[in-house]
Amino acid sequence: MQVVCLGAGGIGGYFGGRLVEANAADVTFIVRPARKAQLEKDGLRVESVHGDFTVRVDAKLSEETREPADYVLLTCKAYDLDSAIDAINPAVGPNTAIVPLLNGLSHIDRLNQIFGNERVLGGIAQIGITLQPDGLVKHLNDWHTITFGEQDGTMSPRVEALKAAFDKTKVNAVAVPDIIQKMWEKLVMLSTLASITCLMRANIGEISRTSDGPALVSALLEQNAKIAAACGYPMPDGFVERWRKTFTDPNAQIAASMLRDIERKGPVEADHIVGFMLEKARAHGIDDTLHRICFAHLKAYEQRRAAGRL
Repeated sequence: MQVVCLGAGGIGGYFGGRLVEANAADVTFIVRPARKAQLEKDGLRVESVHGDFTVRVDAKLSEETREPADYVLLTCKAYDLDSAIDAINPAVGPNTAIVPLLNGLSHIDRLNQIFGNERVLGGIAQIGITLQPDGLVKHLNDWHTITFGEQDGTMSPRVEALKAAFDKTKVNAVAVPDIIQKMWEKLVMLSTLASITCLMRANIGEISRTSDGPALVSALLEQNAKIAAACGYPMPDGFVERWRKTFTDPNAQIAASMLRDIERKGPVEADHIVGFMLEKARAHGIDDTLHRICFAHLKAYEQRRAAGRL
């Protein structure tokens, strides 16, 4: 099985690296020059509660990629999608399955437009992970689940084959017949987490220890669930209450990766997560007060970052 992984950062480095560690697939990582040099010097290094490892990997620049792969794991940030499409294009052949692990949903339409629905699966990565400046991929929690499936709901041979490959690794791989529903569920959770932790510049525990924090995050969670339902994807029984418990836990240390992006003065996926939900709220006549506040905050941050005033 030939797998091309776009990026060897947090998500790509972890899931692609686990495939290499288990010898479950022939994996090539498409990376930028600095990351390629790092990988050639030190190997792919991962620190994880599920076991640390270092492996030698095949790292290439996008222009060095020539042969179509069986699978392409697309692990870029949503704001880098266009450049990612250019980078993976040589690796996409008639029988290639693209497995995007981006946040949000808008990328699916773009990938369908460029490559055709028949080459695009839906995918979700549930993991807390970061790439440190020294090249170490550092696991931040015990989540390491990859979920994927066909857009049309069929349990195809290629989906089953990819699951079989990941089943040889330490990764929790889940193949599902309702991947778009699962992507909406993640978006409801993530847009709540990203909106509130970025707005407050704090983790869930810190927010929950304020007088109005639990009520604000609960209201945001309920609105996001209402938006999803209006779009045809109601949350399953118990979903809102389960996440409400997590998001109002005064001892929880969780925060969105978008907050880490802000803290390092980096770009953020404002349009693709919070902006997307705001657009859907307006389209369906749902109260968008909290979403407007959260989105305006992120867009103001983007302006200050662009102007060098952070």
